[in-house]
Amino acid sequence: MSTYPNVTETKELIKQLVSIPSPSGYTSRAIQFVEDFLKDLHVETKRNNKGGLIATLPGENDKKHRLLTAHVDTLGAMVKEVKKNGRLRLDLIGGFRYNSIEGEYCEIHTSNGKTYTGTILMHQTSVHVYKNAGDAKRNQENMEVRLDAKVKNADDIRELGIEVGDFVSFDPRVQLTDNGFIKSRHLDDKASVGIILQLIKRLKEENITLPHTTHFLISNNEEIGYGGNSNITPETIEYLAVDMGAIGDGQSTDEYTVSICVKDASGPYHYELRKHLVELAKQHNVEYKLDIYPYYGSDASAAIRAGHDIVHGLIGPGIDSSHAFERTHEDSLKATENLLYYYVQSEMLSI
Repeated sequence: MSTYPNVTETKELIKQLVSIPSPSGYTSRAIQFVEDFLKDLHVETKRNNKGGLIATLPGENDKKHRLLTAHVDTLGAMVKEVKKNGRLRLDLIGGFRYNSIEGEYCEIHTSNGKTYTGTILMHQTSVHVYKNAGDAKRNQENMEVRLDAKVKNADDIRELGIEVGDFVSFDPRVQLTDNGFIKSRHLDDKASVGIILQLIKRLKEENITLPHTTHFLISNNEEIGYGGNSNITPETIEYLAVDMGAIGDGQSTDEYTVSICVKDASGPYHYELRKHLVELAKQHNVEYKLDIYPYYGSDASAAIRAGHDIVHGLIGPGIDSSHAFERTHEDSLKATENLLYYYVQSEMLSI
């Protein structure tokens, strides 16, 4: 039997995932990576019409199903305007602030398949020229992309094939530290995608038959609100979103435990499922924290809003500085992997 969790392997997998550009709407490469990973494990998968991926592990009970989801789409941007000064104006994809991408390296993905690099900067960057360089607002009006190309005007840019609507991805700047941290953009939610892939791999390696048929949805539109609100089988009773736990003032979530969400902006998560997850954590000595995320929604809450009659829950690794320069620790990855491992082997709630 393999040692689990193999957190070094998990971190390397997350590193590969965050290095694949996949802002919402531009996720085909990341989905293909996940599909290839699962194909090597001989796991049945299918694509939905939205471009997400669904993997299924048959269980002893095929009348009551479970569904777990994590999302491979990330924050990003689109080209809003090809500016006369030879730079690009952005329109953001997902909920974050312009100040969190100031100075970031980026890539522009054109519709003809070419990729160009650039840097996201304030128009008024040079303190030798602009007196208000530090005071100007970080917003769409003032921030722009400086292309790494010889361009002086909008015509030069268009000659490269860059146009309004091209996707812009951010350099993840991923690093694995010697003391167990992984810091990178897009740990929301590629940390959870890596965890789910490792979970499936272990279940296959250990030849475990689950008590219930279990689906794993790798969604691709969560950051814009509707990644996991469809393709839920009528037999699905329990729906567990695996997404980041948010850290900040007033929060109990940290980078070293699994976070179990009790409520977010959509309202409370299912009480009995939450209690079941807590009982499993206690029974198997998995370190956890209960928390409320005030400005947060998940694929599970999107499924509830879509009208699905399901029991919904949310857990995940604690992620510091969410939607900015994110970081977590291998302890949190291990705790989340372990809780999922025991959860999918547990008996379903009696509702």
